[in-house]
Amino acid sequence: MKGVILAGGLGTRLRPLTSVTNKHLLAVYDKPMIYYPIQCLLNAGVNEILIVTGGEHAGDFLKLLGNGKSLGIKELHYTYQEGEGGIADALKLAEDFADGEKIIVVLGDNIIEKDIKRAVGDFFTQSSGAKILLKEVDDPQRFGVVRFENDRVVEILEKPENPPSNFAVTGIYMYDNDVFEIARTLKPSARGELEITDVNNAYIARGDLTYETLDGWWTDAGTFESLYRAAKLVVEGGANRCSGVNPRREVGAGAGS
Repeated sequence: MKGVILAGGLGTRLRPLTSVTNKHLLAVYDKPMIYYPIQCLLNAGVNEILIVTGGEHAGDFLKLLGNGKSLGIKELHYTYQEGEGGIADALKLAEDFADGEKIIVVLGDNIIEKDIKRAVGDFFTQSSGAKILLKEVDDPQRFGVVRFENDRVVEILEKPENPPSNFAVTGIYMYDNDVFEIARTLKPSARGELEITDVNNAYIARGDLTYETLDGWWTDAGTFESLYRAAKLVVEGGANRCSGVNPRREVGAGAGS
């Protein structure tokens, strides 16, 4: 499988820091933020990686990462997203890179304590569809949240006022090659973007989405508060240094599965 890191966006919530560089190149303790999703993929055995970026500081990734060999990446590719079309729009740029293979998608500001090797192995043997990784949180209103029926994910709601569960969808997704066709059918949301939640709900409607629950801590780093929290978690507990995803609680999803 191949890995895709989505590292575009303007990072407006982190200005003025992002006035001079891309958000994903800011430091999280002793490493640039982008190193953490790269390590997440490498720890899972994925060493062919595409970075999707955008904005006026996109060239800074090449300055930092080069061809990726110093980090242990076998093949490192880059592509550029024009405008602010959303996560699913950025994902469409990975179609040629995927070349018919399954892909693992990691949002560039997501940092985890453990690794995802088991989940990736499970998805490798999954015949088709998608897999999402969940984490129980105290503030589900901030995230895409899953609704369960009979231990199956039957819907994902984006930032709901009354969350149906405390399980948030983390920024780690796994897809078969159908994801690109699904992305092409999406309509922009109220904020004018193609939403990754709509992609995942499309797989749910097909009864072809599974899930696993992350072990250890997980955080994004897209605000000053979460950037500080991420650095503190890295200092106190490390990141991407151990193994483990909890055994699956699934299987499948959608009313027809």
